[in-house]
Amino acid sequence: MPRFMLRFPWILMLTLLLPSVMVGAEKKFGTFIDEAEPAGPASLQEGKQWAEVRANLPPWPADSDLVELKVDFRSPGNFRYFIDGRHLQVGADEVVRYTLVAEAPSGTRNVTVEGLRCTAQGTYRQYAYGANGAFIPIEEGDWQPISLQTGDRLHKELHGHFLCVPRAFAPRPVKDMIRAFKGQVQVRENAGFLTD
Repeated sequence: MPRFMLRFPWILMLTLLLPSVMVGAEKKFGTFIDEAEPAGPASLQEGKQWAEVRANLPPWPADSDLVELKVDFRSPGNFRYFIDGRHLQVGADEVVRYTLVAEAPSGTRNVTVEGLRCTAQGTYRQYAYGANGAFIPIEEGDWQPISLQTGDRLHKELHGHFLCVPRAFAPRPVKDMIRAFKGQVQVRENAGFLTD
């Protein structure tokens, strides 16, 4: 036995006890595994990738089916906006598809078929535009972000007040969309809170 161990008996005692302490700790706490844990909880599952479904173009809108939007802004050129209430729909991909009519004070109309997604900021795209009572498909239409910075007040209103449930990032039921167009949605409904 080394001489310094005899001088310091507590070192001898520690040397003898250390292996038994380690075995006891291993039984109590388990062995240390040098592997990283998963980044999230085990219950977290991979989300489904969103995919757009193919949808047919609606028929040309009849004047009797148009519902005027009660917008909170004055549009450039004093346009009035209408949605074809009969052919308003929510697809299996949760895209709200609608025919939008923008009417100038002269009576001239711009007609487009559009889709809007109720994501956090919202995106929209045009599927077709109208000319001479018929729709002409837009083959390579891209989804566009909805932003007030680009001056897109209309789509911001459609996303925030008419087509989507605020804070739920989901489309409203179609009958509630039509009520919203007519200004018949209560403040609490529009804010995303439950009614009393």
